[in-house]
Amino acid sequence: MTETKKETKTDQKVTENKFAVIKIAGTQLKVSEGLEFEVRKIDGKKGDVIEITDVLLISDGEKTTIGTPVIEGAKVVLEITSQKKGEKIDGFKFSAKSRNRTHFGARQLVTKVLVKKI
Repeated sequence: MTETKKETKTDQKVTENKFAVIKIAGTQLKVSEGLEFEVRKIDGKKGDVIEITDVLLISDGEKTTIGTPVIEGAKVVLEITSQKKGEKIDGFKFSAKSRNRTHFGARQLVTKVLVKKI
């Protein structure tokens, strides 16, 4: 009788826990491969590939590398999937007794990026 070994998740190299913390568009963002994120507007067109070298932390599930302040030689590859406007923010100012009312609205430009490779 022959035994067959079932392949389990512990036998495979798990890359699901791999993530990085990057600095992009003035913010710090925790990213993982294959996920999409919205950030402030970045120059570029849909389909452009961007390499981010401001990598602050990389973790592969077992080993974590922390930069001082960035990790030398590390990069994260992103692809721009869309450029659009964000949600509208409405504001209203009111001054009592002077009948002064001011209404304003703004929509911030945002970029959707897809993480290709860490």
